[in-house]
Amino acid sequence: MTQPGSATGPASVPAPGTYRLDPQRSTIRADVKAMFGLFTVHGTFRLRTGEVSIAKDPAGSSVQVSIDAGSFASGIAARDKDVVSAALLDASAYPEITFSSEAARQEGTDWVVPGSVTAHGTTSAVEVRVRDAHVADGVAHFQAVARLDRTSFGLTKKKGMVGRTVDLTIDAVGLLA
Repeated sequence: MTQPGSATGPASVPAPGTYRLDPQRSTIRADVKAMFGLFTVHGTFRLRTGEVSIAKDPAGSSVQVSIDAGSFASGIAARDKDVVSAALLDASAYPEITFSSEAARQEGTDWVVPGSVTAHGTTSAVEVRVRDAHVADGVAHFQAVARLDRTSFGLTKKKGMVGRTVDLTIDAVGLLA
């Protein structure tokens, strides 16, 4: 977890404590290749709930996040409906996507948070790379990225039309609980 603008300095972390993420001020962006890789679809998901607990030893920190699977929005209603339908996410049967972690490790100026994502009824290991974490005016800001392989969640339909990997960019805002 680095300070803004710090590309080479040691990673820093917000003060120990539990930060509750604010769904109204947090965004989860999903980018995936489409049409046999010819272009990238950009969409967003809404955060339902989230909590980041920073331990005195940051390696013992934890994260719990819940995302609304039915909230996918790309600006094209037909595409959004298709993504949340049984053809892909099946949000009516699996309304929640979760991330859970009980550890973190420093790699250079980033923190890597290994954990598990549960989507479409299947749990798979994933690593979230925290690129920035800082507190300004009592508000914690976390910026992170992750890459998911949709096939590891049993999402295998629409090969070619929807790429195999989904890149997530998370901008989360939290308040000390």
